[in-house]
Amino acid sequence: MTFSIVAYDPTEKAWGVAVASKFIAVGAVVPHARAGAGAVATQSYARYTFGPDGLTLMGAGKSAPETLELLLGRDEQHGLRQVGMVDAEGRAATYTGDQCYEWAGGRTAEGVACQGNILVGAKVVDALLETFLAAKGELSDRLMAALLAGDDAGGDKRGKQGAALLVVREGAGYGGDNDRYLDVRVDDHPEASRELAKLVKSHHVFFQPPKPDDVLPINEALARELQQMMFKAGHLRREPDSIWDESVRQAFQAFVGNENLEERWSIERTPDHLDRVALAYLRERWGQ
Repeated sequence: MTFSIVAYDPTEKAWGVAVASKFIAVGAVVPHARAGAGAVATQSYARYTFGPDGLTLMGAGKSAPETLELLLGRDEQHGLRQVGMVDAEGRAATYTGDQCYEWAGGRTAEGVACQGNILVGAKVVDALLETFLAAKGELSDRLMAALLAGDDAGGDKRGKQGAALLVVREGAGYGGDNDRYLDVRVDDHPEASRELAKLVKSHHVFFQPPKPDDVLPINEALARELQQMMFKAGHLRREPDSIWDESVRQAFQAFVGNENLEERWSIERTPDHLDRVALAYLRERWGQ
């Protein structure tokens, strides 16, 4: 009833899971990940505890294949289960029980495991793996590309309903004190994967760290433009004058906070610079 992909990116030191299914709120059941431990997808009469228990075992140093063997050995109904996982070093494992509904199966490559059940055929899992391996960009984007490819290959033969994407990286969550870099879900939609892709795109606007080569200095022209936006939104009391002083910075901090862009700009980190993604968003929202 589900197809999923779990993966590790050694450059980002990130772990992630993407899943789609004819199952409401699938993101509340299937994906599990923890930075420094690994990622798990538990599905097909899913045993939820395979997620947290698997992460505990891999966090303690067990490989994904060892962890999978231990979990299945404790489960009398392992023939019903389907599981994919990658460990802290990117070793991958997938399992499909002999009682899973057809088509069911999985494939692995270095750092990635793909699996699915009640699918239109093996081409869904093939599309997941091949698209992920060929895709560019950060881990979340490659996982999203793979999920869409699985959908396009036919996906769950019963239809579409839920989808989710989880990516963890140490210190990458909101505020920097957790590992949940990206955690987005579509619980009930006839085109769940495509709705999920919209959420991933929005996430990148608000939470993706600005790229160093994509940052602009706030010169007089840009200062006036930003002041005009703030004045229009009611965050600046004086008329725009192109002067980027401390009072304007304070007003801009309140402005970006109101727009949920505080992860992209702060008065402490980048008082006199702004990245192009944030600027494009503000221009669309508040430009002339």
